[in-house]
Parts: sequence; C-alpha cells; structure tokens
Amino acid sequence: MTEHEEMIGGEPAPARGSAPAGELAGKTVVVTGASRGIGLEVAREMVRAGAWVGMVARGSDALLRAAAEVGGHAIPGDVGEPAGVHAVATYVSELLGDAPDVLVSSAGAFSLAPLAETDPADFERQVAVNLRGPFLLVRAFLPLMLRRRAGHLIHVGSVAGRVAFPENGAYSASKFGLRGLHEVLLQEIRGTGVRATLVEPAATDTALWDAVGARPGLPPRQAMLRAADVARVVMFAAAQPRHVQIPTIAVEAAG
Repeated sequence: MTEHEEMIGGEPAPARGSAPAGELAGKTVVVTGASRGIGLEVAREMVRAGAWVGMVARGSDALLRAAAEVGGHAIPGDVGEPAGVHAVATYVSELLGDAPDVLVSSAGAFSLAPLAETDPADFERQVAVNLRGPFLLVRAFLPLMLRRRAGHLIHVGSVAGRVAFPENGAYSASKFGLRGLHEVLLQEIRGTGVRATLVEPAATDTALWDAVGARPGLPPRQAMLRAADVARVVMFAAAQPRHVQIPTIAVEAAG
C-alpha cells in the first residue's frame, strides 16, 4: 500500500476479474461527489454490483465514513479546481494502471438567486463544479479509454439543463453547458467503443436543498425523487452490454 493509500484509508485496486459476482464484476468505477446524495447512492449501487469503486469528494472525513459504509475506496479531491482534478486523475490512473471502466460525474454545486442578484463567485463555483470538472475528467480519462476502445462516461445532469426555471441562472448555465458538452462527446466517440450517457433527473431530495427551503413553484421535498432512484438509473445505464448505447435518460417523479 502506498503512502497515499494509507492516508485515505482505501484498499488497493483489485486485479481485474477478482471482484465478486455481479453485473459489474471485475469492473473499476470512479464516482465524484460520492460522500453524499446521488454520488453516495451510485457508489453503493456499484459496489453491490461487484465493482471496485473509487469515491471522490472534497470533505475527507465525510468521504472516509461514506467509503467505509459502502465498501468503496476514498479519494479526497475537489473536482471544482483544476489542480484537484489533476491530482484525482493522476492518482486513479497510477492506481489502476489505466482509466476506470466507468466514470460517473455526479459532484454538484447548487444555489438559487435571480440573475441580477447572483454572486459572481457563486456563478463561477457552479460552472466550475458542474461543467469544468466533468470536462477536465473527460479530458484526463478519454484518451486512455479511446486507446483501449472501451469505457463509459456517465454525467449526472439535471432537468435544469433542458428547461428554464426562475432563479436557476448559474445552475442552468452549468447544466445546459454539460448537456452541450455531452452532445459533442457523443459525436466524437461514435464508433470508438467508448460510450457516454447523460442522466437528467428532476428535483431530487438531497442535501443541496438544505440551504434553499420551500419556495413557490418548487415541489415539496417529500414529492421529489430520491437519490437512490437516480442511482438505480445510473446503474441501469452502466450495466448495459458494450454494444448498447444509452445517450440520455430523463428521470422524474411519477404523479
């Protein structure tokens, strides 16, 4: 075990094929935003499916607890900062000797404000986490995936990436941008063996809403999707055979 592995309390990546039986047995998965919400539930689903799961998040303490809970490998890092993405990508590539089989970009930053009142720092943070982070991770891992002609890039977008809502200027800018990035990615990987999926959930009950509170036009939290609902959709996409490509999945609560 390396010094970095000792620091984060993770186990070394398994040899390929050594994972328990399951839909993703022997696969390696990296999930960002994995200490809570959708990312944590995605990590849980992937571990249950037999994958080795690297869990990335900013807060080391919460991440270590989450990784211990689900059986993942903690990788502290801030994907909202270029240096943080570089450190995560370098560590993962060295640990696995390759890109992961599946990358799930689910780290998210969110706040609501009218455009005229949006703090520029808030705007920049949401674009950095929700758009620049996924771009930099694609840039880091896609060349390796293209070289081996296999890999799956899954981005967690939002209904706010295709529908305009008041006070969503910063968040929508980042999520519309992510959708555009994904559409270009689909064109560039066609025929390469690499796949990409954009999962666009409607409002989902996670800690991102804690600072928002009830507002006109927003569904009550008990009527929102659950993080586990979205995670099962991500898992559905990841578990498809290599010849099946699911470009986009929109997810909403029934009723």
